[in-house]
Amino acid sequence: MRIYLPATAADLSAAEISPRTAHTATRALAAALPEEDEEGLEVSASLCAADSSLVRLAEPEASGLADRRVVVAADVDPADLRELAVEGDTLPGTVEVTVPVSWDDVAALLVDDVEAESDVRLARTGDEEAFERAADADLLWFDVSERGHLASQLG
Repeated sequence: MRIYLPATAADLSAAEISPRTAHTATRALAAALPEEDEEGLEVSASLCAADSSLVRLAEPEASGLADRRVVVAADVDPADLRELAVEGDTLPGTVEVTVPVSWDDVAALLVDDVEAESDVRLARTGDEEAFERAADADLLWFDVSERGHLASQLG
């Protein structure tokens, strides 16, 4: 099953991707977006992961990390996921990844272009307008083989 893991530049240097919440095309997401086909649901899941990446960047332990959202698209066994109930701030399509994800299971990396840095920087501090602008910015697609280069580029 294809999942979209919110990440930061620090995750690109990790030996594997730690368990965390992620986003995917679940039945709950399909019910919330009945007009979308499978591809549209995948796009929606990746956008939710991009927003979640920005939330991760706003956490105190992310201080000093690059002002760029990172999303890791990976294919995992559905048995390694637990779908979360849609309540409070939990969006449809949110899952808990219960095991580390190997880089061998990663299909692609989605990363903000450098032009998004100023909006991401402001959004990290709570600027809602900057958050909306960042959410509207397209993420660039990178092959997983480019992970080392991205990690060094983003510091």
